[in-house]
Amino acid sequence: MNATEKKKLLIIGWTSALIVILDQLIKFFVVRNMQLHQSIQLIPKLLSLAYVQNTGAGFGLCPDSTKLLIWFSIIVVGLILFLYDKIPDNRCFQLSVAAILGGTFGNLIDRINLGFVVDFIDFGFWPAFNIADAAITIGAIFLLYNIIKKDIKEKKHKKKR
Repeated sequence: MNATEKKKLLIIGWTSALIVILDQLIKFFVVRNMQLHQSIQLIPKLLSLAYVQNTGAGFGLCPDSTKLLIWFSIIVVGLILFLYDKIPDNRCFQLSVAAILGGTFGNLIDRINLGFVVDFIDFGFWPAFNIADAAITIGAIFLLYNIIKKDIKEKKHKKKR
């Protein structure tokens, strides 16, 4: 394994692991110390720590789909691992993939162990979510951005020829 490959493995491995650990630690705290549907205001009228059980996808989509979402998560992780060699030597791209991988693992752990996902970030005007959901969403947005940016650069380069 060359230095570039080691760096890619470290970026993706450590970033996704950090997301899983942070997500799971907060979920553990919430489940152990809060009652279901309890909410603690952190920033009045803006942000609360809440305990919500979500049997669907992020932001409450597709309720009661735990088994389907377990399989979907396994497929996402499998695709990332299968396509790992094709992940470019680009830190933003690698961080995006790591966020999606870490978030997917964080919620997969809940679905397998609990049968639901623990959500705890509540802005009041938006469905409750968790660190894993945020990582998946941010990772997907940045991954899409990087793909579009790369495509635009390639089209400009072809026009110059």
